[in-house]
Amino acid sequence: MISCREVIEQLWDYLDGELAPERMEEIAAHLAECARCYPQYRFEFSFLEAFARHREKLPGPPQALVERLRLLIVT
Repeated sequence: MISCREVIEQLWDYLDGELAPERMEEIAAHLAECARCYPQYRFEFSFLEAFARHREKLPGPPQALVERLRLLIVT
């Protein structure tokens, strides 16, 4: 079984859905049973939800900045 340390280290990747399906299942099973890790998961999940709600209300970056960054990345 996956350890608490592994779950906590991969929690952000899990929340972002960036892990292999098998790993996602292992972490989900661990969280369903672990009283130590589940509160951390709920906290980080709630944080991401709140951030997403507030991000929608904020204006995006100026287009000039986006273009400047794009040029820096491409070159």
